[in-house]
Amino acid sequence: MIKIYHNSRCSKSREGLSVLENSGKKFEIVKYLEDIPTKDELRNIISCLGIKPINLVRKTEAIWKEKFKNLSLSDEELLDAMITYPKLIERPIIINGKSAVIGRPASNIKSIL
Repeated sequence: MIKIYHNSRCSKSREGLSVLENSGKKFEIVKYLEDIPTKDELRNIISCLGIKPINLVRKTEAIWKEKFKNLSLSDEELLDAMITYPKLIERPIIINGKSAVIGRPASNIKSIL
């Protein structure tokens, strides 16, 4: 099943949700700020995306700038930071089976539908 990691307060995430709604396909919404992914879930997301953990971090977030910007963090420390501060997780993330994309821009989503 298709899954979207969604933040309803984010316009890009709402755009991604709209793409899924208009696709006519069934999908699950994960409100990741409330239902925070586990470390294993984050590892799976990162694996599906084919990226390093640092590439899933929103480096423009105030929390990142205040607490982490000038630190050299390991992958495990980055995962811990994203779990502790889920606002750091890039959004929206759409997963379809073993494939995933970050829906920025929203047109990226069509590649895995």
